[in-house]
Amino acid sequence: MSMPIMRNMLLYLSKNQMANRAAKKYGLRFGAERFVAGETLDTALVKVRELNDKGILATLDHLGEYVAGSEEAAALAADVVKALEAIKDSGVRANVSVKLTQLGLDISYEKCLYNMRGIVAKAKRLGNFVRIDMEDYSHNEQAIAMFEQLHSTYGPYVGIVLQAYLYKTESDMVRLRPLAPNFRLVKGAYKEPPEVAFPKKADVDRNFILLIEKQLKHGHYAAIATHDERIIEHSKAYAAAQRIPKTQFEFQMLYGIRPQLQQKLAEEGYTMRVYVPYGRDWYGYFMRRMAERPENVKFVVKSMFKK
Repeated sequence: MSMPIMRNMLLYLSKNQMANRAAKKYGLRFGAERFVAGETLDTALVKVRELNDKGILATLDHLGEYVAGSEEAAALAADVVKALEAIKDSGVRANVSVKLTQLGLDISYEKCLYNMRGIVAKAKRLGNFVRIDMEDYSHNEQAIAMFEQLHSTYGPYVGIVLQAYLYKTESDMVRLRPLAPNFRLVKGAYKEPPEVAFPKKADVDRNFILLIEKQLKHGHYAAIATHDERIIEHSKAYAAAQRIPKTQFEFQMLYGIRPQLQQKLAEEGYTMRVYVPYGRDWYGYFMRRMAERPENVKFVVKSMFKK
């Protein structure tokens, strides 16, 4: 099976509810534990502390998306607040990331905004930070609008993700520039049509570099989320040439991917942050990681035959 076909199949399966239910039944033991820090907050905090001990920061993400009702969304919002409190109580160095569909965006924009206000208000009181994760294109504009509303009240305590594979992202960056925003810049992990997204990897990479440079040039904080060493080295060289301090940007990677490179960047004095996902609703996230790098499927298949 070709890599493009396998990637499309994995992305399709990431949204399959029957497969999701089966995955929850069997738990993380079929390889997902490589990319997911555990099913509970306590387990995730242990992993965060291990990263902190290596000089690496973390972003906690309580996995879940596309909730069915307002009560479920409110309960998940309360879980994020608990995570912020646990970060404070435990003393680990971490912030949180949230998906708006997990907090009720598909049910009601206003209810989702209400949930988000509670989360970001708590982060502000605790001196922490909340990142709005970006999902598929159908939710893109709503996420940006909500970021604008929240930023007007909570300022630097909230940030957002921008995806380099979307044509509109450069104009979104210009639109948001007056807010001096904190962006997490990524390539993008969803299957989008060529009408809205660059279909070729080379074009995505080129746009990604452009966005990184623009964010740094304008003096705003950039969280550069990539495992691509070529782009990492380009970012380091650009920052050095432009005399941009290391305090203006950080590198971010996913839990379980390129740990040696994570450690190397931290030892070089760069701020290194790892996205640490946890929770029972891990299936969709896990399948998207498989789709990004289909060769990871080999790792998962091997793990199925281990004790």
